[in-house]
Amino acid sequence: MKILLIIDQFDNANNGTTISAKRFAEVLKRHGNEVRVVSTGAQGEDKYAVKEIPLPPIANQIVKNQGMAFARPERATLEEAIAWADVVHFLLPLFLSMKGLKIAQEQKVPHTAAFHMQPENITYTLKMGRSNYINNAIYHFLRDHFYNSFTHIHCPSNFIASQLREHGYTAQLHVISNGVDGDFVYRKLPKPPQLQGKFVILMIGRLSNEKRQDVLIDAVKRSRHAADIQLVLAGKGPNLNKYRRLSADLHNPIQIGFYNKQQLMDLIASSDLYVHAADAEIEAISCIEAFSSGLVPIISNSPKSATPQFALDQRSLFESGNSVDLADKIDYWIEHPQERSEMEHVYSERGKNYNIDTCVSQIEEMFRLAIEEMHHESSSKHANE
Repeated sequence: MKILLIIDQFDNANNGTTISAKRFAEVLKRHGNEVRVVSTGAQGEDKYAVKEIPLPPIANQIVKNQGMAFARPERATLEEAIAWADVVHFLLPLFLSMKGLKIAQEQKVPHTAAFHMQPENITYTLKMGRSNYINNAIYHFLRDHFYNSFTHIHCPSNFIASQLREHGYTAQLHVISNGVDGDFVYRKLPKPPQLQGKFVILMIGRLSNEKRQDVLIDAVKRSRHAADIQLVLAGKGPNLNKYRRLSADLHNPIQIGFYNKQQLMDLIASSDLYVHAADAEIEAISCIEAFSSGLVPIISNSPKSATPQFALDQRSLFESGNSVDLADKIDYWIEHPQERSEMEHVYSERGKNYNIDTCVSQIEEMFRLAIEEMHHESSSKHANE
């Protein structure tokens, strides 16, 4: 198949959607497909480049801090790219995709969409994340102006599929994980010198309001083993300075940074426990990568998050936003090393269910369905003329 991906940012792997999209493109090519992308950034052999939409300085800083960009919906570029494709897959419901959707409809090119942008990703940034009224309004806007124009939508989790059904989305919903690279397998490394003698707790994710790293920082302070804990936050984002201030009185200075794939794999392999404290999450590939690699997770039970699905029992769940409960769960796993060691292997086996090759094969089947439907629709129309 000739598959066109449309996404506002593709070059810089600094947010979850872009990281997933890049892996997705690589595996689609490995499966024998031709893949091209419409996005901002540099022009390339398989890339149709469009310009970014200029924003006022404050708005631009907010968007950049979230690892995002807004692409200018350039009709000529989109028309050329879409005319090439057997199927067009839209990854974000922004201006570029909305214009691209209209062109795909005009050209009668099969098209599908993914739901990667949870309303809470927007509202938590604006400190209105708990407003059901605003979150519901965003769901309805995206439904009416974008998603209900599709017959097939990729949903990375049952959680987000249920949210779309509750909000009146009419497409066939394909629940398929974004998948994890096969390199994330059970693996342990000796701790580097700066981590030796410490119990290393890791959380991976953008440093933003909805991810709730603040709850984890407070929980470490409350732990009976605070003096032994080394907290590592892997990621970057707008709350970097805030988290440095919040963690200033930790017994061991916090480590915060952005890691490439190999560095992240090595960090996971030298850590002892993984925490995912987010209030809002569509899937959390980082959590799957961590437990696939042999880290027991402790996960927020937030009703706005898909991540609780990965917890195998109550030892790996804590009450959303409750740092006291999280501290209790951390202390439990520190004080029961044999149970933790046993569960590391159980979780790592569970991770094999999310192999990216299997997930991409399922999405390829969604593409084939969309293509067959369009061809059937065209054939029926001609037969009736």
